[in-house]
Amino acid sequence: MNTLNEYFKKNHQPKIFTHNPVEKKSDLQTKTIQGKRFYILPDGEKLPSITTVLSARGNEGIARWRASVGEQVANTIMRNAANRGTAVHTLTENYLNNEELSQQGVLPTALFTILKTELDKINNIVMQEGALYSNKWGVAGRVDCIAEYDGKLSVIDFKTSTKEKKEEWVENYFIQTSAYCEMFEERYGRSIDQIVILIVTEEGATQTFVKDKKDYLPLLKPAIEEFHKKFKENGKTN
Repeated sequence: MNTLNEYFKKNHQPKIFTHNPVEKKSDLQTKTIQGKRFYILPDGEKLPSITTVLSARGNEGIARWRASVGEQVANTIMRNAANRGTAVHTLTENYLNNEELSQQGVLPTALFTILKTELDKINNIVMQEGALYSNKWGVAGRVDCIAEYDGKLSVIDFKTSTKEKKEEWVENYFIQTSAYCEMFEERYGRSIDQIVILIVTEEGATQTFVKDKKDYLPLLKPAIEEFHKKFKENGKTN
């Protein structure tokens, strides 16, 4: 047993999670086209990643931030944030799978420990890190977790952040998870209305947003249309 598991079991009572997985369909490969990530469906059709579709939506603030700190600093911060997020996701997946926790560094371990209180509200896990897509909406993606949260079936997304975020800053998260609800229902015939965003920050705070997909689906269609418009325009200029 590694030192992380020894520490965790000594200081935190681990929960045993119940799994009721759906029968996974074929996994989807990805392909980068014009710098954008697409998922390749079993029939060969290519659908854009929902995160890619939403990445350009409301990014004016990010553009201003990058300009203010400079490209090199911004790239370093973004790279560190991506590594932090991957590490916390790995620990979270270990924990929800009732597995021993893998050593991920001091900061991710601390962040995971803070997040554990919210993770313990999850149970009856249906899917983790599963590839999904929707022919109706024309998008695909990989969902973090589908499970009951406080007893209600939900699409759950795990995020890390340097600081706490205002709700209006994370609207894309709500649209993304609402899209996963639609993808899951189309693929498996089970309706999900509740979306849950769990954020843990380097400052030691957790933020929990529980929403209804119906409030964000109206924003999904125009985001997809705008993506295809820009993608088509970019293709013409190359």
